[in-house]
Order: sequence, then structure tokens, then C-alpha cells
Amino acid sequence: MSNAFDPDALSKMLKKLSYGLNKDHIDIDYAMERVTKGISSAASKQEIIAFVAETLATLASIHPDHSILAARLEIHELHRSLNNVTFTENLSALLSVSRTDAEAASIDDDPLRKRQKLSRVPKKGVISPQFFALAKKYQERLNNAIVSERDYEFTYFGWKTLCQSYLIKKANKVHETPQFMFMRVALAIHGPYDDIDLVLSTYELMSQRYFIHASPTLFNAGTVNQYLSSCFLVGMQEDSIDGIYKTLHKTALISKASGGIGIHVSNIRASGSFVSGSNGISNGLVPMLRVFNNTARYVDQGGNKRPGAYCIYLEPWHSDIFDFLQLRKNHGKEEMRARDLFLALWIPDLFMERVESNGDWSLFSPDEAPGLNDVYGEEFNKLYGYYEETRAPMRVVKAQKLWAEILQSQTETGGPFMLYKDACNKKSNQKNLGTIKSSNLCCEIVEYSSKDEIAVCNLASVALPSFVRTSNSETKLFDFDKLHSVVKVVTKNLDRVIDIGDYPVEEARNSNLKHRPEAIGVQGLADLFFILKIPFESEEASTLNKQIFETIYHAAIEASIELAEEYGPYSSFESSPSSEGILQFDFWKKPNQKYDFLYKDWDDIKERIKNRGLRNSLLVGPMPTASTSQILGYNESFEPMTSNVYTRRVLSGEFIVINQHMVNHFCDLGIWDEKLKNKIIMHDGSVKDIEGLPEWIKDIYKTVWEIPQRRLIDLARERSPFIDQSQSLNLFMKTPTMGKLTGMHFYAWRQGLKTGMYYLRTQAAAAAIQFTINSENTLASGVSLPKSKRQEKKDIVSGIYPLSADKELFIHFFSEAGESLANLKKDDYNNKGNVDSCDDVFGIHDSTPLACNLGDNGEVCEGCSG
Repeated sequence: MSNAFDPDALSKMLKKLSYGLNKDHIDIDYAMERVTKGISSAASKQEIIAFVAETLATLASIHPDHSILAARLEIHELHRSLNNVTFTENLSALLSVSRTDAEAASIDDDPLRKRQKLSRVPKKGVISPQFFALAKKYQERLNNAIVSERDYEFTYFGWKTLCQSYLIKKANKVHETPQFMFMRVALAIHGPYDDIDLVLSTYELMSQRYFIHASPTLFNAGTVNQYLSSCFLVGMQEDSIDGIYKTLHKTALISKASGGIGIHVSNIRASGSFVSGSNGISNGLVPMLRVFNNTARYVDQGGNKRPGAYCIYLEPWHSDIFDFLQLRKNHGKEEMRARDLFLALWIPDLFMERVESNGDWSLFSPDEAPGLNDVYGEEFNKLYGYYEETRAPMRVVKAQKLWAEILQSQTETGGPFMLYKDACNKKSNQKNLGTIKSSNLCCEIVEYSSKDEIAVCNLASVALPSFVRTSNSETKLFDFDKLHSVVKVVTKNLDRVIDIGDYPVEEARNSNLKHRPEAIGVQGLADLFFILKIPFESEEASTLNKQIFETIYHAAIEASIELAEEYGPYSSFESSPSSEGILQFDFWKKPNQKYDFLYKDWDDIKERIKNRGLRNSLLVGPMPTASTSQILGYNESFEPMTSNVYTRRVLSGEFIVINQHMVNHFCDLGIWDEKLKNKIIMHDGSVKDIEGLPEWIKDIYKTVWEIPQRRLIDLARERSPFIDQSQSLNLFMKTPTMGKLTGMHFYAWRQGLKTGMYYLRTQAAAAAIQFTINSENTLASGVSLPKSKRQEKKDIVSGIYPLSADKELFIHFFSEAGESLANLKKDDYNNKGNVDSCDDVFGIHDSTPLACNLGDNGEVCEGCSG
């Protein structure tokens, strides 16, 4: 037994740290028993703490509070190792942190090797001296504002995510607390303006988990390389060796600075086209994209914080489209693959119409049919038709043949992503700048880019569960008023991030300062519905979804007007749609359609915009929020839960994730135990087949596989009038068929969505073998509930609203008798998807379940979430 291991003291510490947790379901004695059996006799104190935390984390499937306790133990040890220093004292210690510290901690004890390493690497601090001077200037107020106790609210999953990439390290050890990170970000944004009040306000809101800035901002705020931007949209400079490699160089610099990249390549000539400079034939896109693929592998984001990420956008008239669709497949010739790139299609409406009518589709090389990527809408249709009549296409295929290839690729790899070129351009406040030719890595940013401008966006997301208030034991309130005020702070934060951030290339700086776009998103919509006991498919969910996004858009627009009044409008504001009083929801109106707005003052706001301008060209763009959702402990973005119990493997490790809201609800009902948990695992994280569980409870905890995708698309459409960028919309299909996929895509396109699909997620054909589950430890029959608990009973749900909201539309869900609004009629896709199925040569309406070519090894398929 290790001399550093004192089980009694450790058990006492864990009981002290378990305050506020469900002690009826946390078994510290059992955890300590497992630790005692497994601990090494040579383990150091740090190794013991880590082992105990990992042991507790494995018990998260019994109750999620084990995960919080595991994190608390490691965070308590971090506080102890830092000697409870203040924020500014810790910054002082980090001023001298350099690459030499990390390398010296990891190399062998060989004195010669160590001396060589240390001598050739210059010492360069991580924290900026200018930033440290700001911290010293306000040190008393900053240090007093830190609330260290809030560090103890993270889950183990969230804590390890912070440790992996976000918290600053010294000698390869974490040397920053989460609260210090939040204060570092707040001070970096507002300190240069000597706006200490907004520094403290921003810290408070992030510390209390109302919102969080995007990963690059958390990584780099206050450091010597203050790269704070998340998304970059790059256009190929020109179709030449010089243009291609200049573009490649810029993308490498962006990736180094933690940026995810979208690149449009529709202007690069196709394979087999003539090269006048050499009197030869072009090799086309694939060899070029393999070079970009290897650059993404080599230049990861922010120095191994996360992998390099490039998304390549191509329009479907490009004659290399068929080879493009094969790039990520796991079979075929290696020289024709580029599996580290992400692929997306920038689809004109004309292509969808040709698929619908089973018409011919002509494929061109852009050097022989120039300008197709520079136009959209009717102008594109005329130019494309002109080329079909006057030029010889490289190839003519049936549009449905290409469509079938797209669907097959999506089934095997989860992509290509689908964005609709005409919708993105027609509904953009940047349409006055020129034709928008691509989105970003995650399909939510839609901005103008060219050879002279690299579009940029800075991101943040609000955590929706944090806005729930409990007025009494039977009434829950969603605080729209607080959401409105928080979004205004976020808008002003992101506007300052544009000015204070460093940029990896000058074209990015110029574009961002000129157009000043932002993207505000959400996380935890599913958690919010769980807390309020609202099924995803209900009318209550639909109403809340619309009102949340109208509130976000209203607050962001209002804040941007206030910024314009103080600093002036963004420089390209004139001739933009907003300068003419046209806002996002105006692009979505149908003739004679009347929309009941929650906010009564939209006409007044439009007049203010005409008179004062906007500070930002774009404001709302819900992103995936993957890592930041992990940090705050919420479900990603606006997505439903994929499973109520599952294992998640990420950079920071493999973790058991369980629906904490379901567990707490089942604990209140008195039915939660190990056997019920194993029964849910046996049913792949679903509760729909648990006997004895009332249908109204099953409806609340439906997984995404049990919700018709039409419903997800409807929710996306309903919030779209208040999203002036786009949204990262994943779609999920348990057993995809050509017919279902066709119907799904055409339904999204007809709804007018800009992003038709980010990833297609499918379930693995073969489920994992459940070694630990047997008849003895699994519920044999159903659960038994008293009659009083079987009856539907939900807390009344109401709202707190800003003064400008219309009282007639205030929510008031669920009467005391538990009655709710009528559920929407549940509808699924018909196999035809309303597309003419005559002469279905290519099987795009086929109802046969598709199987990818990977066999049972679903683990390597990005399309599989199982």
C-alpha cells in the first residue's frame, strides 16, 4: 500500500466535497473499496487523486453526481497545489512560462540532451506583458471578484476537457483554475478599454454559466498570440500554381492560429482540362486536395489543442464532382482519398429542380464555363442554360445519378454537408458585397469571401438551462428578460473581440474590421426541455424555440444599434438590406402571411437602424458548441439527446455520459437503481420499451432516433427568421434508405433552409456487446409506480419578459391538472419524399435500408453515432 494513501482522510475529504449532491445515490464507501483494491503501492499523491477521481467517474452511470464529485476532488487538489493564489499572483507565475518549461518536464534526465533542448529554444512567455499590466492595474477588484467555489460545479467530463486544452499549463501541469480562465477572457476583452465594470459583468455571467465564448477565445485571450476568432472562409486566389499555393500558405497560418476553415474551390479547373502554360492536361481537384489534406494533418489548431480542420466546398456542376464525393471513403485507391478533409456541397436550386424532374445535368470545368460560381438565382440559371446550349460539357449525366452518389457518400461517411447556394445568398445581409461562395467548417457561418477578403467570425453561445427560475414548488419560469440582457452583453463582447484580436493573415483582419460579423448560438436546448418536462415534439417546444431565438435576435440587433450610435456603423453598411429596413425575418415572409412577433417594437427598431445603422453585419448563427457544451455540462446546441446513457470518446478521454435530468426525475419517482440503468443500456439508451413507465414520461426522454427528422427540420425552419447567418443542423436516421434521405433533403430544401444538413448521423448496424449486463443485474419486468405518480403532472411553465414583449404571447404551459397544448401530429417521411419517382433508375426512392461498406466495424465510420 502506498505511503501517500490514507483511505480515512480521503473518505473524509470526499464526504466534505459532496455538499449539495444526492447523498442517497452517491456511494463513497463503495468507491473507496474499489480504490483500495486497485491502488498501486508505489503511487504518488497525484496518482492517487487521479485514480480516485477516475474511479468515481466510472460510477457516473449509477448517478451523475459521482462525476461532479470526481471533478471536485481534482479541482480541490489543484487549488491546494496553487496555494490558493489570487488571480493576479497566478498570472505573475505564468508570465515566464515558455515552451522550454514543457519540454524540460517531458524529456529524459540526460543532462546533455536537456542542455541542448533548453539552449536552442528561446524563452517566451505565454501571458502578454501588456495584459499582465492591465491585471496589476485593477488587481484588487479582479481578485475580490473571483468566486472560487464555482469551480466545484463542473462534471468530470467538463473538467477534463478544460484540462486537455483550455487551462494554461506550466511544466505540463495545469496552472490555472476555471475561474481564472473566465476572468482572463473577460479582462482581455474589456481591459484595453479600461471598462472594468464590463470586465466584472462578463466574468460573472460566464462564471455563473449564462454563456461562454468559443474555444479559440478561451485558449488565447490574454496570451502573447491573441488569436480569438473561430471561423475563416477562404476563397482560392486564382486557378494557378501561384494562387493555389498562396491560398495553402494562408490556410496553414489560420490553422496554426486555432481557426477552422471553409474553402471554396469551384473556380479550380477540372481533371482533363487544358493547361495553356504547359500545353498539358490538368490533374484536377483530387491531387490538389490531398496537399490540403496533409497540411491539415500537419498544422493542427493552436499547437495540438485540436486537429486541423478544413472543409472544402464545391458546386455540383463541377466535373470533378464524382471524384470529390469519393474522397473520404474508407475503400478505393489511396491516391484518390483525402480523409482528413471535410466535404460540403454548395447547391444551386436548379440542381434540386433537375433531380426532382429526373432531368439531365451538365458538368463543366470552370475554365471552360467561367462565372458560374459568381452568380446565383435566376442569373445562375440563365448562365448555366447558356453554357448548356453553347458549350460542350465535360460530361452529361442524369441529375438523379449524381444525387444517388451524394446519398451513398452520406451513408458511408456522414457527408458531404449540404448548403443551398440560393437561400444563403438571397437571405443574407451581406448580399450587397457580392456572391457568397461557401460556409465555414461547421456550416453555420455564411459570409462573403473573395481572393482579397478572408471572412472571419467570432462566436459565443448562451446556455439556455441557466435561465430557468423556480418561483415556487409547482411553477418554473424561463427568464426571457435575463436572456435578452445577457445576449446584449455577448454582442458587445464579440464586437470588442473583433478589435482586440490578432489575425493570422491581413486579409482576415481587413474583412473582419470592415463587416464586423458575429455568431451567437445556444447550447442545452434539450436540457431546457428536460427541466421543464417538455417533449421535443410538442407545441410547447415549438413556441419556446421560436420565442428564444426571437429574443436573441432582438437583443443582438438592439445592442448592435447601440454600438453603432457610439462608434458608428460597420463600413459596408450602406446599401445592405438592413440599411433599407430589411431584417432577416423579412426574407422568410410569404405573400399575405401574418406573423405574430413576440416583440412589438420591430418597426421602431428598423427606423433606428435606418437612422443610426448597425455595428455588425451579421449576429446570430447557432454553432455545434461541442467542446464548450462539454465544459458546461449541457447537450450540444439545439440537438436532442442521442442516448440517455452512452460512452463518449474525445481528446481528453472516454467518459460515461448519462441524462442527469432523467436520473433526477426517476430518483424523485423512487424507481432509479442499477437494474433500471442496465435495462436502459440494454435498450441502447432508450426508455420507450420500459414497461410500467407512463407514455408522457417516455415522450419527454425520447432520443433523437425516436423523433421524426421532419420535426427537427420544422424546428430549424421556425427559428430561421431570427438567424441571419445559418445553423449547424445535424440530421439523424436510424435505418437510412434512399427514399427517406431523398424525402428528408427535399423537405429541408423546400422549407428554405440555408443549411440543409451538417452531418448525417446513422446508427451502427451492429450494437456493442454488453458484457457487464446479465439477467441478474437487469430489470426483469417493468417499473412499478404508484397510481398518483403515473398520472401526468408537470410544473406550470411561464416566462419573465422584457417590457417590449407582447403580453398576449407570454407562455403559460401546463395547467395544474397537467393538461398541455395538443401535441403536433407525428409525421414521418414517405419514401418518395414528394419527388417524382417515375423511371427511378438510380434508386433514389428505394425503401431498402442502406448499409455502408465497413461491415461491423462501425467505430471508424463518422456517420455512425452508435
